[in-house]
Amino acid sequence: MAFTVPAPRAPLDGPLAHWYERELGWAVSAGPPVHLLTGLRFDVLELPATAGFALLERYGNTGPVALMGHRMRLLVAAGSADELPGLLDWLEWGGVGLDLTAIGTGGRITAPLPPGWAGSRGAAVWLRPPEPGCEVEACLPSFTGITQCGGAGGRGAGESPGNALRGGRATGLSLVRLVAAAATECHRARLIHAKSPGGAGNAGTQPFCFS
Repeated sequence: MAFTVPAPRAPLDGPLAHWYERELGWAVSAGPPVHLLTGLRFDVLELPATAGFALLERYGNTGPVALMGHRMRLLVAAGSADELPGLLDWLEWGGVGLDLTAIGTGGRITAPLPPGWAGSRGAAVWLRPPEPGCEVEACLPSFTGITQCGGAGGRGAGESPGNALRGGRATGLSLVRLVAAAATECHRARLIHAKSPGGAGNAGTQPFCFS
């Protein structure tokens, strides 16, 4: 019986995968393209780039932020994707078409190019890159706010999400404040698009869509 020797497994898209594995310790999937696995070290909040840029103008302490085409991706604490539907309901945005989604356990995103790396037009890039050697969890918006790498402070034990939304004792950006701001900007971008020439608010035009 003849046996076929399998071909050697190709490296995981070479330098890019190695950079994430060695510099950041992040889990990646086989490429090309290389993907970052969500739900392990972080989840991802995704929204239209137009709304995302307006959000970044308001807040500096967001944690790492990436851009992929017309979509912006903000890294948030692992587990946040499961909290998003209930949080939007609590913020009275439930049922509104915001084009605001989250990617969590079992998901993945295209790995953005690190700063200074050359890539093709439209490639995913970092707008606010993660810092090699810095534990990403400490930099991410969560219910306790950012505690390191982006500002001190956090929501104390027993403090309600409402206090975090109003500022409370948190000096970093909490998940509640981030989602509230993101929802507002998504809604504002949707209204602007609908009122623009060719937008959804004009008769005979195509339905509203960001992507």
